[in-house]
Amino acid sequence: MTPLVIWRFSDGKAGHDNQSRGLIDAISRLRMVEAVETQPLASRSAVVAGWRGAPAWRALPEPNLLVGAGHRTHLSLLAARRRRGGKAVVLMRPSLPLRWFDLCLIPEHDSPPLRPDVLTTRGALNRIRPSDALEAERGLLLIGGPSAHFGWDDATLYHQIAEVLAATPAIRWTLTTSRRTPPGFLAGLTLQSEVRLSVVPVAETGPDWLPAQLARAGQAWVTADSVSMVYEALTAGAAVGVWEVPVKKPNRIGRGLERLAAQGWITPYRDWRRGERLTRPFGAFNEAERCARLIVERWFA
Repeated sequence: MTPLVIWRFSDGKAGHDNQSRGLIDAISRLRMVEAVETQPLASRSAVVAGWRGAPAWRALPEPNLLVGAGHRTHLSLLAARRRRGGKAVVLMRPSLPLRWFDLCLIPEHDSPPLRPDVLTTRGALNRIRPSDALEAERGLLLIGGPSAHFGWDDATLYHQIAEVLAATPAIRWTLTTSRRTPPGFLAGLTLQSEVRLSVVPVAETGPDWLPAQLARAGQAWVTADSVSMVYEALTAGAAVGVWEVPVKKPNRIGRGLERLAAQGWITPYRDWRRGERLTRPFGAFNEAERCARLIVERWFA
């Protein structure tokens, strides 16, 4: 079978790469794939390339599919399709008209319209795969940091972490941070002496560290600002709790978490304190796989 040639436009942002790679990885499990990575052109260069082509693209194989996440990739996706062909798939809501792309994969918290060229996703896609090796006695504590939508309060989070550790004496926990975690957070975490808690700062992790941990952790607690890690933990199949952090103002990320809680996918900290137990996802939560199947069935069956 001739492989599908997929051009992946990368803007260099880890979160965007995680989404586009997750989709291509999922497609590669359904069809033979030849993936080519290329950088998006500057806006003016992309417009010109749509008419004249781009030197960087001339040596690349003819694409069947063009994939990109992030605003910087949009014009290059369209220019490459015009000059070299293929179907243009954009992840997340684009800054350009939806009808310009062959398919838009848009998270439901962005309120996508009902259109044949739009596929609504539960959160952002990722590279995590459902695990059949989860261990009930292993858990992950995933710490984010302040963002555009959320503030931060070390003392309140320390208290929430301490309560979870005290209530789960049979679980060995691993805590890790993110690039947004305030520098002083770990210094103030007095629980580091707890024998059931291992602390691994983000600087000591590699790209495969978190997927390996999620493949084994039966439970995961995540700060509410780190919505991408919530979806990754759900995809792995862990029982997921969400810690509270200050909200700057009502926002789409918070509404998305509220929807997940109402549907029974996650357990907010306030509900856990009232006695609600963390439970594993009641069904498959693998959005990359679902989107990959739709793409293959629509264009390459």
